[in-house]
Amino acid sequence: MLRTFRIGGIHPPESKLSAGKKINRADIPKQVIIPLAQHIGAPAQAVVKKGDAVKTGTLIGKAAGFVSANIHSSVSGKVTKIDQALDASGYKHPAVFIDVEGDEWEESIDRNGNLIKECLLPPKEIINKITEAGIVGMGGATFPTQVKLTPPPGNNKAELLIINAAECEPYLTSDHSLMMEKGEEITAGISILMKAVDVTRAVIGIENNKPDAIARFNSLVKGYAGIEVMPLKSRYPQGGEKQLIDAVVRRQVKSGSLPVSVGAVVQNTGTAFAVYEAVQKNKPLIERVVTVTGKNMSNPSNLLVRIGTPIRNLIDAAGGLPENTGKIIGGGPMMGKALISPDIPVAKGSSGILILSCEEAIHKPMYDCIRCAKCVNVCPMGLNPTLLMSATDFQDWELAEKNHIVDCIECGSCSYTCPANRVLLDYIRLGKGKVMGMIRARKS
Repeated sequence: MLRTFRIGGIHPPESKLSAGKKINRADIPKQVIIPLAQHIGAPAQAVVKKGDAVKTGTLIGKAAGFVSANIHSSVSGKVTKIDQALDASGYKHPAVFIDVEGDEWEESIDRNGNLIKECLLPPKEIINKITEAGIVGMGGATFPTQVKLTPPPGNNKAELLIINAAECEPYLTSDHSLMMEKGEEITAGISILMKAVDVTRAVIGIENNKPDAIARFNSLVKGYAGIEVMPLKSRYPQGGEKQLIDAVVRRQVKSGSLPVSVGAVVQNTGTAFAVYEAVQKNKPLIERVVTVTGKNMSNPSNLLVRIGTPIRNLIDAAGGLPENTGKIIGGGPMMGKALISPDIPVAKGSSGILILSCEEAIHKPMYDCIRCAKCVNVCPMGLNPTLLMSATDFQDWELAEKNHIVDCIECGSCSYTCPANRVLLDYIRLGKGKVMGMIRARKS
């Protein structure tokens, strides 16, 4: 019997319109806008200035703390300015604007397509290379990878590495396409990550709606010791870190604890590929695969895109914006957020662009809660979403904190299942931000 996580969850329509499509390389734009805050933690500090010439792979932003990440130029050209720019959050943050001139790469980057399986570097040097390359979680969380690979002191010892290949979010197929086309590099990257965290076992969790990926990796892992493939029952949000750990090893991560507290380190397939390129090819994180999709799109696509490319360019490459477009979503329909402009640049965490029609984008009328408890039953964190919404509505932050609002993973299962069409997640996101700010203030 296939495994899955044991608390809550839903199974929305998958709508994987771009599944099975090859990855196409998007054209390099005339200008890129590269945000200096593409990760959880402190924004990077610019190390270039107006007028500087840069190459593809040049460091342009230096990590500003332990929880931070380096930023590199994804193109060659000239820095025109360092200014505020809109990002996917809807707010303006510092960014480096670069006018493109050709495509000259840093000489240190190995652009040869040959596979390098064996890594002779010790763990510390592997982590240093990952740090220098600015690798972050590619599943959307954008947590700096070197931080995950460096557990806090104490009794936290990793026992296994779990690779998140679930891609449970509807519509998105960027990970699936990467697994099919770059499986050898991903597997080599997994072995490098195992060495970095000093474990002898790795489990690749793949949902059973991707039988081709399961078969491919079952074949690939035969050449590596300690790596196994675990098919999982398709269920949303199985890509959540704590849900995946529960599905794979049947361990629950306590509130406020890290996955390493139960002996697990979780990394995304895209992250494993980026780690391979960083360690074996000296290539920083300057491009990623992005799914551009929607029911009315003429050509749903998986595109390999340079970081900083305007989203408008991706939409044009996938057939153009349909006339009846109601919303452009950054990410998938469950956890994604509406974008206020198609000129927002692609960032390290941009896994998908979803185009919704006017009919799909309209919120249905919201009614009073009927206390049916459906939201409680589907919450994968065991929370009471309707209580948390009420606590936020009445600004009862003590009640919200007491009922673990900060544990919400913002999966949207509650809003999806609510028969009264209550915007539970919108309220919980607001309350979670407020409570987290209060907690930070107390600690400082």
